[in-house]
Amino acid sequence: MKEWYSAKDLVGLPGIPNSKTSLARFLKCSLWESRKRQARGGGKEYHLSSLPAETQAALLKQQSEPGAKRSPKSKQNTDTESLWMRYDRAPESMKAQAYKRVEALTVYQSLIDNGVTKSQAAVTVADQYDANRATVYRWLEKVKALPRPDWPAALVSGHTGRLKEAEFTEAAWDFFKADYLRLEAPTVAACYHRLQRAANEHGWQIPAIRTVERWATHKIAATHRVLMREGELALMRRHPPIERSVKDLHATQWINGDGYQHNVFVQFPDGSIDRPKTWFWQDVHSRKILSYRPDRTENADTIRLSFGDLVEDYGVPDHATIDNTRGAASKWMTGGTRTRYRFPVKDDDPEGIFTLLGIQVHWTTVNKAGTQAKGHGQAKPVERAFGVGGLGEYVDKHPDFAGAYTGESTSTKPENYAETAVPLETFIRVLNEEIIAWNARVGRRTEMAMGQLSFDQVFERSYANAPIQKATEAQRRLWLLAAESITVKNDGTFSLAAGAKVGQRGDGRNRYYAPELQEYGERRQKIVVRFDPDELHLNVYAYTLDGRFIARADCIEAYGFGDTAAARAW
Repeated sequence: MKEWYSAKDLVGLPGIPNSKTSLARFLKCSLWESRKRQARGGGKEYHLSSLPAETQAALLKQQSEPGAKRSPKSKQNTDTESLWMRYDRAPESMKAQAYKRVEALTVYQSLIDNGVTKSQAAVTVADQYDANRATVYRWLEKVKALPRPDWPAALVSGHTGRLKEAEFTEAAWDFFKADYLRLEAPTVAACYHRLQRAANEHGWQIPAIRTVERWATHKIAATHRVLMREGELALMRRHPPIERSVKDLHATQWINGDGYQHNVFVQFPDGSIDRPKTWFWQDVHSRKILSYRPDRTENADTIRLSFGDLVEDYGVPDHATIDNTRGAASKWMTGGTRTRYRFPVKDDDPEGIFTLLGIQVHWTTVNKAGTQAKGHGQAKPVERAFGVGGLGEYVDKHPDFAGAYTGESTSTKPENYAETAVPLETFIRVLNEEIIAWNARVGRRTEMAMGQLSFDQVFERSYANAPIQKATEAQRRLWLLAAESITVKNDGTFSLAAGAKVGQRGDGRNRYYAPELQEYGERRQKIVVRFDPDELHLNVYAYTLDGRFIARADCIEAYGFGDTAAARAW
């Protein structure tokens, strides 16, 4: 039985256009199962089972007529691979139907083996399986040259649903796509109305709006539609995040950090009211928050000091994941890192804390959407602590902050918006209490907590057996604030503007001296100065640009006693 037909074989049959030109256009829109033609001349052949029902009937009738050419059974070329490909594309309902047909043919064969005539067996099977005798014979014809395991593939229905589509001029479809696939994301209805006006002007054929909606959904790839209408950031969010295991890490081996803007109005000591921002350092293995510091803004001082708290309490990590932001990627933290792509790189830049401590820095990606740049939150576990049900729920909405909560956006302002502002001391107290509770809560659904343990429990279990590197006294000076590179004078003195009266240049600067610095002064060589911002009138520490300690310099003229945070706030 012939199963594959060329376009030439189909012209003029019921359900098929009468001309080759019309048939060629028709075939472009068809969903018929096809393969490359085996005979000379190439082209395509179409499987009988995927053709319209009236076309199949006409072809079967031709083959059953006396004198019709039949291929010898031994020469039938049944493409079982193609049959199974069609089977795989069929829905489960059609696959189940195919196995019912296999069952029916098995019953038919059993009746034949028991002496029942073929005609009677076909009638009996047809009655039992809600078919007719001709249908049973057609099933038998499909499987007669196939081994039993291939019967389901041959008997799956070839019906592919609606084949004929409405007339849609190609230029009109291109016009619609150019209008629809824009970042302004116009609706299908608006684009269709513009399409109607253009069609009247150019004489295009266009279908009904429901057909255009269907084409927009099914004929435009989802990824292409999202990219053109929502942008690169939306497309990236559709990409599933990679699943990373932390079983091979130990506590404090890898940390990650990020800043969180609180939705609470806080009154600072100078009387001003603002929303504070806290920088958090989190352990990747256990997800425990190790250290944090709140401030008005995310800045290098807050990040540096909170990192110092982490190292003092838990030790020096091996890896750190951060965003490439101004504060996190400042030269005082990451100077000297090979992959640092923030700020101009100068030869006399000091090496940052991460570099000097041998910590490998890993940068998260930044997604650009138009002129907006956003961090890629999936790359940092700490971001999940800021999401739904995160720290904002427990800190920002704390009962002690009633009337000070701002809402997450302008559209979610509470009724009592800006009724009050909490003192900074109250905010810090609540923040400390809630972080302790956050780390201690059991039943965490992370890889290591397994829905049973707390972040604290996971951390302590690993930390007890982890190889921890503790900071030395020399290393502790590294998270003291580093000034810009300073040139030493011939007499071994230098001045610091930190703590001087704001706006005052020259006079009012603290001056420092160490005998070891005289040779650096003779060569007009720059040094790096590190100091405690609250102890500017005592002494500071001088280092070479590559981080080697030179000497402690004593303050010989103390003018400024204010800290650097106050100067930055001004």
